[in-house]
Amino acid sequence: MNKRIWTTLAILTAVLVFAAGQAEARTWKLSHVRPQDTAIDKDLNEFAKNLKETSGGKMEIKLYPSSSLGDYTVVQERIGLGAIDMACQPPATAADKRFQLISFPYLVTNYDDAKKQFGKGGVMFDASAELYAKQGIRMLAAWPVYFGGIALNTEPKSPGDPNVAKGIKLRVPAMKTFQLLADNTGYIGTPMPFSEAFTAVQTGVVDGVMGSGAEGYYSSFRDVTKYYIPLNTHFEVWYLIMTEELYKGLPADQKKVLDEAAERFQQKRWETVVADQKENEQKLVAAGAKLVPITDQDIQANAKKARETVWPKVLDDVGKDWGQKILDKIAK
Repeated sequence: MNKRIWTTLAILTAVLVFAAGQAEARTWKLSHVRPQDTAIDKDLNEFAKNLKETSGGKMEIKLYPSSSLGDYTVVQERIGLGAIDMACQPPATAADKRFQLISFPYLVTNYDDAKKQFGKGGVMFDASAELYAKQGIRMLAAWPVYFGGIALNTEPKSPGDPNVAKGIKLRVPAMKTFQLLADNTGYIGTPMPFSEAFTAVQTGVVDGVMGSGAEGYYSSFRDVTKYYIPLNTHFEVWYLIMTEELYKGLPADQKKVLDEAAERFQQKRWETVVADQKENEQKLVAAGAKLVPITDQDIQANAKKARETVWPKVLDDVGKDWGQKILDKIAK
């Protein structure tokens, strides 16, 4: 009897050891929202390669570009549940409306300020990590994308003056931040799904688009963009995230390797993001768009208007006490 018990235990132990080894060797799925060979795809491929090399092959990642695992809102939910391992994408405001604070118009107006607030240790970096943690998600890094602007298929009127009624209808994401920003800077905001936006511009339902930047407009709207206004409307940042339980289950040495790889991933992007934005603006020009000249004074005038008219209303939506504490920290 004892011999039979010991034999059974030996078999079970062998099975568990094998299963543990298989789990450690499992390739992680990493979703992102852009096609292959775009800036984020290249940086994530480099991150995956670096992680595999520095972990001695113990951590491998397979990329799933172009939202092939689902819309970013769905992906975020599935990461929280452990059904998808990792992603690098925008935060989903549908999951927590407080994520709207990240895309507050004119929260920052230049890259120096953006890095202070959204870089590691910054106020917005820490606030975002806390929001993700409440959903069972570990935030590993911030990947700055661009400053936003406005793409039009009609000639802009007083593009730098937020107080002039322009009579131009803009497609905006279904987020209060962008709707209010358009309405309070002289445009007519028209919320609609991204999937309908190109056809809406093409057919004249709207005259242009707000909510993205040069990279996004070149990727999806270059054929209907005749003018691009680089007004720095908002700062776009995507986050490298993973299932918290997956992270917690890693040995200490692998956590260290992963954290260091994530730090290299975000640091490289901070070094290249300005040049990348300029390159995408020139791609729009090469595709036939006119780059509308905008001054720092124009940006500051629009920032002042947005902070006076948009921020108070969105603060009520995200929670005034919570949101104001974050804004006060940024102001300091």
